[in-house]
Amino acid sequence: MAIDKATVLRISRLARIHLAEGEIDTVAKELNGIIQWVEQLKEVDTESIEPMTSVVEIELPKREDIPDDVANQKELLSNSPDTEDGFFVVPKVVE
Repeated sequence: MAIDKATVLRISRLARIHLAEGEIDTVAKELNGIIQWVEQLKEVDTESIEPMTSVVEIELPKREDIPDDVANQKELLSNSPDTEDGFFVVPKVVE
């Protein structure tokens, strides 16, 4: 797939980037170079390579999941203007 002047102008319009007349050919050549590079990458055999999220194996420290300062249900519901069977009552928002 080759990038021509019309495609460069369309991309620049969509990206809202102003290109001077002399820049259009340069940008077209650069974009064509990028596309050729991506085509080369497509040819690399990656079947035997496992996917990775990072090049460095890092495991972040974890803390124990211990609840603290737990309020009881009655205390929480006391702040609500309307409750029913231990739940907050809210106005209907969907018809």
